[in-house]
Amino acid sequence: MPPSLNRRLINRFFELLSKELDQDTRVVLTGAAAGNILGEVRPSSDIDFAVRFVRSNPQSWEKFEKAIRNTIQLTGINANYAEDIDRWGLVSLMDYLKHTLPYQRFGVIKVEILAPAYWSIGKMTRYLEPDIRDMVRVFKKQKVPCLELVRIWGLALKKSPQSMALFQFRKQVEDFLKHYGRSIWGKNFDAVKTVQSFHKEMGLKTILE
Repeated sequence: MPPSLNRRLINRFFELLSKELDQDTRVVLTGAAAGNILGEVRPSSDIDFAVRFVRSNPQSWEKFEKAIRNTIQLTGINANYAEDIDRWGLVSLMDYLKHTLPYQRFGVIKVEILAPAYWSIGKMTRYLEPDIRDMVRVFKKQKVPCLELVRIWGLALKKSPQSMALFQFRKQVEDFLKHYGRSIWGKNFDAVKTVQSFHKEMGLKTILE
């Protein structure tokens, strides 16, 4: 059974991975691993991340894939990675690589964390109970402003190709703000006004009604 991730195991994974690599590599954590660092959310057994090489070529990816296999074997931790994690979902992450927080360097690997607002796009798209708990915890701990969130969520909808996922995302944002807003931003949080701000940011004409 894969181990449950915590910061120590995340660090160990990248320490071992860095020993297998010989070129500068940028990693941007998302998913539960990022949530664990941002807000000590529920444990997970895998690490999700984007990876970029300073000088990329086909050999870079071959070496990286071999290094990942070896590191998984040594740690028992699963890894899901892609050059562009925006392709993982139907709601766009936009220019997410410009919106990261520094974490730590492990040899040739520079590890960053996807900024909470961008990290939450995947969580909001899925919107299962564990995802909701993760968002509440991270937004509280990181003190993420509600207007920043609705701005990013609205822009994500504008930048996404049309699909039913956009309508679902919109409804899930509205539900989240109405039911969890006060627990995150306090008793003065105004769900109605915040939802209106979200509608303004996204432009209702871009969403399937």
